[in-house]
Amino acid sequence: MPQVSKKTLKIRGELMDLSVPRVMGILNVTPDSFYSGSRFLSLAAVLDRVGEMEEEGAQFVDVGGYSTRPGAEDISVAEECERIGAIIEPINKNFPNLIISIDTFRSEVARLAVKCGADMVNDVSGGLLDVNMVDTVAALGVPYVLMHMRGNPQTMSQLTDYRHIVMDVIGELNQGLNTLRASGISDIMIDPGLGFAKTIEQNFELINDLSEFHLLGCPLLVGISRKATIYRTLRVTAGESMNGTTVLNTIALQKGASILRVHDVKPAVEAIKLWMAVGGVN
Repeated sequence: MPQVSKKTLKIRGELMDLSVPRVMGILNVTPDSFYSGSRFLSLAAVLDRVGEMEEEGAQFVDVGGYSTRPGAEDISVAEECERIGAIIEPINKNFPNLIISIDTFRSEVARLAVKCGADMVNDVSGGLLDVNMVDTVAALGVPYVLMHMRGNPQTMSQLTDYRHIVMDVIGELNQGLNTLRASGISDIMIDPGLGFAKTIEQNFELINDLSEFHLLGCPLLVGISRKATIYRTLRVTAGESMNGTTVLNTIALQKGASILRVHDVKPAVEAIKLWMAVGGVN
């Protein structure tokens, strides 16, 4: 396997340079996401927030209609489709320069989202929760975020038994990569899945060894924003964890992250600017 990650991503028919890290803003149209500041339940609120993200420097917006926090309530495919179907087309129309990512593990939702204007698929399950997802993404011809998770949001907290957390996660992601490439998908990002089927201690070990994920040869996306690893360690709330998020995002940049997936766009953009100013190079 290559020792250095790719620093480009083909999207919308063009190559995006990721040698300077980018920011992906989180937009949840769910009533039960773990961080209340990311929940937007009306179209007007959605468009206002997306406009803020773009103004603050986001290049991506990640739209989710299914909460994947530990123990989240399961909802039907129809309900998830209804949630995201009403907002992706208006986002695309009003913010044509933003790349829209659909955060889903369901192929039907991914298909609808791309039809409405989404540019890529961010699958927390790595294709393991829907047998049709890989073929669907291949047919759609869009980039794919391969994230590591075991089980599903209702069971993942009990699936944290690893022999060696870093090597096991890399190995399981590599299996997913082989499946994707065999299906003709070549534009792939890797997400180690911080907080998904990992303990707090395991998350810190993964962060410490993030550079090992370059063995997989794909751009690295990191999503640690306001997660329990931060607020439980600091004994604060999710709402009080922006400073901790910035610290760990900066460490992720030092380890070679190409995309930071965040609730708070401006602090992430500022972290990238300062990291670059002191000579940061992925």
